[in-house]
Amino acid sequence: MSSIILTTLNAKYIHAAFGLRYLHANLPADMQPDCTILEFDINQRAIDIVEALLSQNASIIGFGVYIWNTEQTLKIIQDLKRLRPGIAIVVGGPEVSYETDQQQICALADYVIRGEADIAFGELCEKLLAGKRPLMRVIDAALPEFASEKSPALKLPYDLYTDHDLQHRVMYVEASRGCPFKCEFCLSSLDVPVRNAPLDEFLASMKQLFDRGARRFKFVDRTFNLNLKTSAAILEFFLARMMPGLFVHFEMIPDRLPEALREIIARFPAGALQFEVGIQTFDPDVEKRISRRQDHDRLNDNLRWLADETGVHVHADLIVGLPGEDLESFGRGFDRLYDLRPQEIQVGILKRLRGTPITRHDDEWEMIYSPHAPYEILQTKNVSFDQMQQMRRFSRYWDMIANSGKFSRSIGLLLDPPAGAYQRFMHLAEWLYARSGHRTHGIALHTLTDLLREYLVSHRQLNADEVDEAIKQDQTPRRASAALKRQAQHIGKP
Repeated sequence: MSSIILTTLNAKYIHAAFGLRYLHANLPADMQPDCTILEFDINQRAIDIVEALLSQNASIIGFGVYIWNTEQTLKIIQDLKRLRPGIAIVVGGPEVSYETDQQQICALADYVIRGEADIAFGELCEKLLAGKRPLMRVIDAALPEFASEKSPALKLPYDLYTDHDLQHRVMYVEASRGCPFKCEFCLSSLDVPVRNAPLDEFLASMKQLFDRGARRFKFVDRTFNLNLKTSAAILEFFLARMMPGLFVHFEMIPDRLPEALREIIARFPAGALQFEVGIQTFDPDVEKRISRRQDHDRLNDNLRWLADETGVHVHADLIVGLPGEDLESFGRGFDRLYDLRPQEIQVGILKRLRGTPITRHDDEWEMIYSPHAPYEILQTKNVSFDQMQQMRRFSRYWDMIANSGKFSRSIGLLLDPPAGAYQRFMHLAEWLYARSGHRTHGIALHTLTDLLREYLVSHRQLNADEVDEAIKQDQTPRRASAALKRQAQHIGKP
């Protein structure tokens, strides 16, 4: 039994709730033994989660609310308030930190903490457990610092990862918070200034995790290679401990890869590093419109170097539906990115994240979003609803065929040369949609293989023997490539 429960619904079981561990680590020391972390995932039934929470007889339940779990979390809180109205319900997280007055979940909760709640949650719990209920329901958290003389410094939470976590879940870690860029579609643009964890303390924590058996690390820093000295030190740390199974994920600024970092990166074996690089768009007018800065020449050079000279697994992002971009412009960007040979291209649909300034373009560019999480764009002035649906199918089939790594040789027959790859895959996607009975999910691997073969032979009129040989090779992938893909899938977005 615990007085305080920290809980959230993760997108998948394999994702460990990093934020909850920060909240626990930064509670007052005498309160930490009386706090329990209970993690669930979005596939579990709400009523079963309610039962597990009530079994603790807690006085306070704090929920981490995100775009992927807000609707399920609302249902859980509704049941809790009916069953045990005396429990203090506290919500926090990105989803409830903005537009708070417009959300039912915020109206239902006893307290809402906006912003980074690491310190503020503990301060609120102290008052509640002392019988002093604050009059202000909505609390704006002061920005916590990793090192500060004026306010409590953030305590790192890595001791709270259990041995089970280390063996079966992704270890989320961060060497910094915040982002210096102002991309209007991203919540990170609101996180200023950039704050760095003390490097020696951070690396000591990473060593403890590694010594305990952690082998999969996902850095959630938005701009890992912003501080080159820190980036180099962290890369050197992992390089010195290189061993089979070690896999480290970083989110990188694609146009910032100087020689000092290249020299270190090139020494890693194939499959040990994954870089997530947010391209989002290659259209200069769209970039300017959404306050995004990137040097295309440097970006091109860096991605070609990664493809030619390293074994880094590159996951690159593009966004459909940005204000002022049509599908012709998007297609040119897709072809350009495909030619740079990242292992994965994530075709994402623009989301209207609460608090982001992307909404200032709604009227001029006729941006219409779904009112339901994850608040994806439905249509724009330049992309009709029907076209947006086509792109959703494009994205889904691209994940199933190209990003999965299961059809690398077969899809190569279709998409090489890179010029025109977007249009060729779009044609395949629309054919698949019709031929599969309008399905984008639940297509068995053998069925998808047969459909792809049929398309390549009957519609693209490729040589049947050549297609069959490619499919045969795809069905017996090299062991190293399969292992790399499995690791990359584990280090997905939470």
